[in-house]
Amino acid sequence: MLHLIERLVPAPVQRALMPLAHRVRQAWRQFRNTPIAGVSVIILNSSGDILLLRHSYGPKVWALPGGGIKPDEDPAAAAARELDEELDLSPGPLKRIATLEETLFDSPHTAHLFCATSDAPPTPDRREVVEARFFSLSALPDALGSVTQRRIAAFERHRADRRSAAP
Repeated sequence: MLHLIERLVPAPVQRALMPLAHRVRQAWRQFRNTPIAGVSVIILNSSGDILLLRHSYGPKVWALPGGGIKPDEDPAAAAARELDEELDLSPGPLKRIATLEETLFDSPHTAHLFCATSDAPPTPDRREVVEARFFSLSALPDALGSVTQRRIAAFERHRADRRSAAP
């Protein structure tokens, strides 16, 4: 269905409608209070920089690539699908690094966090994603979303644990 909308609705019109659709979706989630699940992907390039993006909807912050998991979809498959749909990106193997239980928009949320590497330039779809850039982990942008901050912190804890466990 989404692909049909993308073919029939020009990107500028879809981009303009995304904020309204986002608000309606969040209100529906709050009303239903149904647990939801999603994925986020930490993409690092060979210099160790992290890929962040800005959406055409929601808070005007830098975020990680990712999105929702479809019914009966494997989280790794969802992560790969989101990267392809939003950024035309097919990174190296996705490695699951954490599963976080959160509350987003007053609804329970399970976030599956993956990491991968890629030096390919991301190509934002200009519908959901309006900008994507690599940033040094030591110089992240000020406008970093709180959800993204928590997920990057989980990634950094994972890396620290792996270093301390290495012989």
